[in-house]
Amino acid sequence: MLPDYHIHTPLCRHAEGEPEAYFESAKIKNIPEMCFTDHVPNPDNYDPEHRMTRDEFALYRDKIRAVAAMSGNERGPRVLLGVEADYYEGCEKFLREWLPRQDLDIVIGSIHYIRNWGFDNPDEREVWDNVDVTESWRSYFELMGRLADTKLFDLAGHFDLPKKFGYFPPEKEMKAMILPVLDKVARAEMAIELNTSGLRKPVREIYPGLMILEAARERGIPICFGSDAHMPEEVGYEFTTALAWARKAGYKEAVRFAGRRKKPYALPSV
Repeated sequence: MLPDYHIHTPLCRHAEGEPEAYFESAKIKNIPEMCFTDHVPNPDNYDPEHRMTRDEFALYRDKIRAVAAMSGNERGPRVLLGVEADYYEGCEKFLREWLPRQDLDIVIGSIHYIRNWGFDNPDEREVWDNVDVTESWRSYFELMGRLADTKLFDLAGHFDLPKKFGYFPPEKEMKAMILPVLDKVARAEMAIELNTSGLRKPVREIYPGLMILEAARERGIPICFGSDAHMPEEVGYEFTTALAWARKAGYKEAVRFAGRRKKPYALPSV
């Protein structure tokens, strides 16, 4: 099995099950390594409904360290500490100072808002019927380009998230907006995750799509795997499918993380 580097806890306010339950699920599935990556708190009152407070981060860290101790006392996956850091206008000042002080293994960079619109929020899905889909994707990838330019993040999470509800721009337009961003991701020496949560969403497709993944491989962008688990049973979700997706795009290696450093390993056969 493959390492799972995108796992949430109830501290994000939209996940179920304590970290110990996620650990037990990973153990049953023979996941060799797992990283908890809950949403970063921030001082800007950004999206408080979907993240811990700054005061709760110490509790989060202690919970993950307790689970990591379990992995040392019994057979089970190695447990890492990470965060999912949302990119938004003005986040850089806080993240540039805060992230290096947290002794993290992985920092996922992700985007969940286009201006004030939570474009992947099911409660705001109907907005897609009243916007220019191509321009919305373009706005998203402009933000993703800025995210990469900061060089604050280790990997890009659910890279083509705007497809969640099945809204796509024409392929020609998609390539024109995405390929320059992949160039920036490559320059920032970031990885891209194969996020299997898309298979649980209306689009029924892994993030990112095959065209993007093939272009990432051509640019030498490394990959890793994440279930984006919000329930213990979702750990390692459809990783066999993700492995086949990576192989189809031409990947032969993925990367592991520790202390925010990448180490390549050979992908198993499908």
